[in-house]
Amino acid sequence: GPLSEQRLMDVRLGQLPAWLSTRDFSPQGLLGGAQKAWSSYYDKYINVKRGGPAGISMLLAGYCLLSYGWNYQHIKHHRWRTYH
Repeated sequence: GPLSEQRLMDVRLGQLPAWLSTRDFSPQGLLGGAQKAWSSYYDKYINVKRGGPAGISMLLAGYCLLSYGWNYQHIKHHRWRTYH
């Protein structure tokens, strides 16, 4: 298709300056691009058609890593203690 309708990942390196010249860098154009990027991100990762255990397991794994990071100093000092 025309160069102005191609996505950034589909543009070759030699075509990049010409592709950038077709973009709209006005504040309204940048806002529209940000809204389009957010909606595509939202549709791909947040508004999925079918859910599963992956989202909940990622949430629990993140919570475990975060709580370990919060308690690391306490765990580190407790590990070196000796009980006589």
